[in-house]
Amino acid sequence: MAQIWMQILFKVAQFWMPFNSKAVIVLPDGSRAIERREALIDNAMVKLLARGHRWHRKLFDGTHASIEDMAKSENISPSFVSRILRLAYLSPTIVEAILDGKYPAHLTMKDLMEPFPMDWSMQEKIFLQQK
Repeated sequence: MAQIWMQILFKVAQFWMPFNSKAVIVLPDGSRAIERREALIDNAMVKLLARGHRWHRKLFDGTHASIEDMAKSENISPSFVSRILRLAYLSPTIVEAILDGKYPAHLTMKDLMEPFPMDWSMQEKIFLQQK
């Protein structure tokens, strides 16, 4: 039996990761370095989507009169409330991908918190296409 020796050079960068973060190796083509047998469901991302829908419902059913009123009752900033509320307007295709754990490796909660267009096809181009 012949032995093959391979030398692989790589650089390890030191970085800080928040408590709920997951490290994912993303290849230059945008795919994950380690293929998953099962879907990787990001519970924090799912909770963020659920919060957006819940807050949206509370605004429209009259529980809260305004974003400012909701922010005051939740003890958070109105800016944060408005960023989370936007998630209620995400394309159903994106929501399904997140819930099924089949979203691109590059998509993070930080991306979802940034302003995005209301047009669903534009959202899908931004969030679901491989980079």
